[in-house]
Amino acid sequence: MSAQPAAIGHGTADSRRWWALTVIAIAQLMIVLDITIVNIALPSAQRDLGITDANRQWVITAYTLAFGGLLLLGGRLGDLFGRKRVFIVGLLGFALASALGGAAVDPAMLFGARALQGAFGALLAPSALGLLSTTFSDPKERSTAFGIFGAIAGGGAAIGFIAGGLLTEYLDWRWCLFVNTPIAVVTAFAAFRVLHRDHVEKGRRIKLDLPGALLGCGGLLAIVFGTSEAVTRGWSDGLVIGSLLLGVALLGVFVLVEKRSAHPLLPIHIVAERNRGGGALSVGLAMVGMFGLFLFLTYYMQAIKHFSPVVSGVSFLPMTAAIILSSTGVAARLMTRVPSRNLITPGLLLAAGGMAWLTQMKVDSPWAAMVLPSVLLIGFGMGLVFMPAMSLATLGVAPHEAGAASATINSAQQVGGSLGTALLNTIAASATATYLATRITSDPLVRAQGAVHGYVVATWVAMGVLLLAALVAFLMIDHRPAPAGATAVPGGAQAPAAAPAAVDGRPSPRAAAMADVKANVKPAAEVRAEAGSDRPPAD
Repeated sequence: MSAQPAAIGHGTADSRRWWALTVIAIAQLMIVLDITIVNIALPSAQRDLGITDANRQWVITAYTLAFGGLLLLGGRLGDLFGRKRVFIVGLLGFALASALGGAAVDPAMLFGARALQGAFGALLAPSALGLLSTTFSDPKERSTAFGIFGAIAGGGAAIGFIAGGLLTEYLDWRWCLFVNTPIAVVTAFAAFRVLHRDHVEKGRRIKLDLPGALLGCGGLLAIVFGTSEAVTRGWSDGLVIGSLLLGVALLGVFVLVEKRSAHPLLPIHIVAERNRGGGALSVGLAMVGMFGLFLFLTYYMQAIKHFSPVVSGVSFLPMTAAIILSSTGVAARLMTRVPSRNLITPGLLLAAGGMAWLTQMKVDSPWAAMVLPSVLLIGFGMGLVFMPAMSLATLGVAPHEAGAASATINSAQQVGGSLGTALLNTIAASATATYLATRITSDPLVRAQGAVHGYVVATWVAMGVLLLAALVAFLMIDHRPAPAGATAVPGGAQAPAAAPAAVDGRPSPRAAAMADVKANVKPAAEVRAEAGSDRPPAD
């Protein structure tokens, strides 16, 4: 397929690339923010539309199901039809779905609109990351761009709580959905003007891997559905176990089919490469802990500390600020100087330390002494994780595979977040029930102590998951930045003949001179990265 290269270094770089970053960043913020902005509005929406307690989770689950299940397909559609086109379609569809949700007159309409939001978000997210990767190829500019993108990915959820609180308290819960419509429409118009054209001509498109799409999306849907249902049904429920087993089985068959497909939905070599695989797995595990944190701290501040929705949302602001400072001020500067695992591993350890701090919380713990230090540690740590991990997700990937690579890291985030919410919520509920079984539950203080006990037990588990993520990052990720002064290879530009590797497996000086996008790419992959190739590499 032919794709017009976006940025090729300082000398001939697209002058609109920083405007393109603004457009991509706004779209990414909208996607991440929308996962949490509805959380604080949910009680009001439930009362207004008469949603039952058993069904209220579908306001969240409908979005995550469609988003997580369709990410692989969304990423591949961007590769086949052009990421700019799919990006704009995703924005306009997201605007329409948000307007439908805000105008919902009954639960079914709201659930349907949220699922539609998730489906268009699945088009939008991989295209955004793919566009970012092909727009910025110079190592220093790439580190800055991914620093901003990583800060949004990490802090957007917290911003969602703040926006949700403000809109719900001072306007109406419907504005948590309506607000997306004008933002998405304006961003789509800006995208049309500033994003580089990468349209793929009809005669040069490869066939869509329909068996892979059905198996891959079906497997992810089954896993996300199973983990979501575990929140209310429990992990031992037959439907939950059956959904999880079905999901694993479908993904197993998916891998076998992709290995034999001429045009795979997800080329296996993308996730088999240790840096991309290690980065995706580390981020997925990190999101298990992060989504659990958002859930428990929201309930702790509103139900235990009796904060208003606005104050609860603002309480997450220090973590957002720490993520932005860490990602853009530290990680972006060090990304071109130190190995990636020297950022990701310490970041995960810092986040685990913040979780350890939270395990000491009590009903009467002051926010400034308990919550504030922990969220600062977690925020600073996660800022070191998101940016390099997302950069690794598309590093050295051929232009016609950037969407599939972007979808991989997004899928890891979504499945990790869904699993974390279900797993940690179930653990907290079980611990609370055990605590209250031998105590007088008519006392409000005892009930509050039981709830906090459940949060603490789940936080210990979240800390353990973050430590596991740090171990995975340390063992799997071995990417090193290119030597100073190296020149980047443009995304989509023809790579020169493969340079031989040294005997010890380290890149030769010629290979190192091809800069950060060439690091850790096998010589055979370089030849396949030629922009004019209309056939993805066989695995």
